Amino acid sequence: MSRQHAPNASVRSWLALFACNLMWALQFTCIKLTEAQIGPLATVWIPTTLSTLMLWPIVHAEQKSARLNATTPKQRLPKRQFIRLYLLLVLLGVVPGQLLMTLGTRYSLASNAALITLALPVATALFAVLFLKERMNGTRWMSFSLALVGVLLTSAGTLHQVHFNSNQLLGNLLVFLAILGSGFYNSYGKKALEHHSPIEMLFWTYLFLVVCMAPFVFAMEPETFVRFGHFTRPTWTGLALLTFFHTFLAMVLFLKALKHLDAIQTALSNYLIPLFGIPIAAIWLGEKLTTASIAGGMLILVSTVLMALLDNARKSA
Repeated sequence: MSRQHAPNASVRSWLALFACNLMWALQFTCIKLTEAQIGPLATVWIPTTLSTLMLWPIVHAEQKSARLNATTPKQRLPKRQFIRLYLLLVLLGVVPGQLLMTLGTRYSLASNAALITLALPVATALFAVLFLKERMNGTRWMSFSLALVGVLLTSAGTLHQVHFNSNQLLGNLLVFLAILGSGFYNSYGKKALEHHSPIEMLFWTYLFLVVCMAPFVFAMEPETFVRFGHFTRPTWTGLALLTFFHTFLAMVLFLKALKHLDAIQTALSNYLIPLFGIPIAAIWLGEKLTTASIAGGMLILVSTVLMALLDNARKSA
C-alpha cells in the first residue's frame, strides 16, 4: 500500500470503529428486551446463525472476485491447525464474549455491565502484548490516560445508581469474564487474518460457534422456539438489532478496521461504548445526561481522535 493511500485507509478504519462501537452500545438494551421470551443460549445462537447465513453470499462473492482478478490467495492452514485456531477463538473468545455477557447482563444491572465493559481496552491491550508482541508507545499511554479520566467523568453522574451487591456478584463476574474473552478474540484474531480475509474469519468463527452451541440450545432451551410465533414487539426489536447490527454489521466493520490498525489502537476505541451507551440509555430508559457525563464523553472522543491522528502522523513520517 502506498504512503498516500495508507492514511486514507487508516481514517476509514477509525470511522468504521466509531460505527461498530455505536452498534455494540445497543447490546445491553437488546438483551433486556429479549430476556423475557428468549433464553440466554438462544439469544446468542439465533443472531449468530442468521448472521452466518448472511455472511455466506458475501464470502462466496469475495472468493469469486479473488479468482477472477487472479489475486494471490493467502496461504491456507493445514486442517488440524485450522480447526485448532478457530476452536480457540470460539471457546476462549466468542463463547465467553457473547454468552457470558448475555448471562451476566441478565443477572446483574445494565449499568453494572456497562461500567465493567470499560475494562475491554485494557484486556485487548494485554492480550496484544502477550500474543502479538505489540508495544505501548508514548502516544498510546497518553491516550489511554485521557480516556480513563473521561471514563471516570462519564461514570460519575451515574455511579450513585449502580449497586454492586452480593445478589449481582455472579452477574458482574460473568461480565468481567466476557470482557476477557472479547479481549482475547480482538487480539488473537489477527492470527486468523494472516490466512483468511476478515469476512472469511468472521464466517468460520460464527459457523464453529453455531455448530458447537446447537446441541445445547435445542436440549436446554426448546421452549424458545415454541414461543416463536408469540414474540412481542420488544422481543423482535431486540432480536433484530442484535442480529443485524451487533452480531453482523458491527463485526464486519471491526474486522476490516483491524486490518489497518493495531489491536491496541482498536482497544482504545472501545472507550466509545460508554460515550454512545449513555445517550442510548437516555432514549430507551429515560435517563438524563449530567454535565460530568457530557464532559467525560468529550474527553473520551478527544483521546480516541488524538491517538488516531498522532499514530497516523508517526507512520506516515
